[in-house]
Amino acid sequence: MAVVKIVNQTNAEVGSIDLADEVFGVEVKPEVLNLVVRAQRAAKRAGTHAVKNRTAVSGGGSKPWRQKGTGRARAGTNRSPVWRGGGVVFGPTPRDYGFKINKKVRTLAMKMALSSRAADEKLTVVDKLELPEIKTKLVSEIAGNLGLRKALIVVSETDNTLALSARNIEGLKILEASKLNVYDILRYPQLVMLQGAVESVQERLK
Repeated sequence: MAVVKIVNQTNAEVGSIDLADEVFGVEVKPEVLNLVVRAQRAAKRAGTHAVKNRTAVSGGGSKPWRQKGTGRARAGTNRSPVWRGGGVVFGPTPRDYGFKINKKVRTLAMKMALSSRAADEKLTVVDKLELPEIKTKLVSEIAGNLGLRKALIVVSETDNTLALSARNIEGLKILEASKLNVYDILRYPQLVMLQGAVESVQERLK
């Protein structure tokens, strides 16, 4: 069981916390992380792109010319795909790009992502983040104290003051522990977790 120090928002050490090996000490397998990240990104795709086929294109109600006697090829509609302005063949249609990932695999990938950050010493545990008011400058000072450039900050519960103060800072994202996911963990090189969030995540993933 790894022991990580707990710091306050000025980066002063105030204690330590035990990280469960079954959550923060799992062997990392890139193929599992890749599978889950692809599933997450696929689920976010709108899938609303579409084109008009020959039945959806307007016009083409009458036969362009008679069947025989003109010397030209037979034509039943000027909205055929071979005509200019005609329908599109095999074009994209609205669809769902998501695909199913087993719950055990998703849970394992989450543990691997957390273990990766812990192994690379990119995990920082903070006792609490308290702001007296909604002010971006306050979060910038905290980020400077903790040495954060591009980081995911995981809080135990919704904190509107912190979220509103940090939303204009490029490279920082505030996320509740209940919404923690593999893609966001891997997207941000630095992971900051409040003490309560660590306890919540460990309890959920054990």
